[in-house]
Amino acid sequence: MEILTPQEEDVLKYVIEFADKEVKPLAKKIDQDQEVPQSLIDRMKDLGLFGSYIPEKYGGSGLSFSFLVRVIEELSAACPSTALVLDGALTLFAEPLMMFGSDHLKSKYFSQIVKGAVGGLAITEPGAGSDAASIRTSAVKKGDRYVINGTKTFISNGRIAKFFVFDALTDPGKGSKGITTFVIDAGTPGFEISRDIHKMGIRGSSTVELVFKDAEIPEDNVVGEVNKGFKVIMETLDAGRIGIAAQALGVARNALEEATEYIKNRKQFGKAIADFQGIQFLISDLYTELMAARLLTYEACKAWEKHDNSVLFSSMAKLYASDAAMHITTEALQLFGGYGYTTDFDAERHMRDAKITQIYEGTNQIQRIIIAREILKGK
Repeated sequence: MEILTPQEEDVLKYVIEFADKEVKPLAKKIDQDQEVPQSLIDRMKDLGLFGSYIPEKYGGSGLSFSFLVRVIEELSAACPSTALVLDGALTLFAEPLMMFGSDHLKSKYFSQIVKGAVGGLAITEPGAGSDAASIRTSAVKKGDRYVINGTKTFISNGRIAKFFVFDALTDPGKGSKGITTFVIDAGTPGFEISRDIHKMGIRGSSTVELVFKDAEIPEDNVVGEVNKGFKVIMETLDAGRIGIAAQALGVARNALEEATEYIKNRKQFGKAIADFQGIQFLISDLYTELMAARLLTYEACKAWEKHDNSVLFSSMAKLYASDAAMHITTEALQLFGGYGYTTDFDAERHMRDAKITQIYEGTNQIQRIIIAREILKGK
């Protein structure tokens, strides 16, 4: 089942220790304060996590995508909001540049990421969610620059990101074939946060609405080719969905481990509730479901790195792991009884955090469409 090199396994031990000793004790406060402290972001930088997936050519460590996914899983088990800071910087911002960006863009932005700068991905619009091709944000060429106008919403890492990858229409008459992907810096004139979006879960992750009002960016900021941005975004989401699967896996694992410890110590009718057969059957099913989600997520990592049927596996991993996370966290809360519904324990937070994994990076209804399309392709 192992998907890492011996070197990566050694590095992961430090990540697990960091997640358990430094991140997890702050998880409840992060949820309450709705903010990941800069001190944790700085610690991730010091541990080399921001540079882990960046190629050595640009100052990173050049570790594998599978290593990054394992890091996201471990951080998510401690605090998914903290994990999303790193996930957004690497799978959502760095990955599209890795695949399609010019050497100029890679050099400029990767050098900042390895120093702890956070990035984001801005695709969703008020009228374009699952239908990513129906965006309305426009990019009009003006000399050697593009003038951007439009709105993006539900953007993760919004307040802390220094730069974003986003898509816009450069040829409105061509639909999805008229979309181009760009990079924009957070301080660009005419580009601003219009509002913060408050959420049910992953409350420590900054989520915002972004507005472009005649924001100008150089033509060098095109990621890939003009009018071929839809492909950039779709392939970015393929990688991002595996990151979300890992996030779901971490949340579910933590919830189940805490519930298991609770039922071994909670006594009713003169014995631990873990001794009741009905509880044992439930625990057996939940751990089996968790293991199945883990195996599918790791298989998706292998497929992505080999570029072998990665669309199918990334959607299957995201679908199954997120559905499993929601089921596992709900049942884990139930095992705490009335205490699970209070903030005395973390069970209710785990359930709230799990829900988003069924929604972002493409809802699970959309994943089912993608999976069916891939299976039926050419038949």
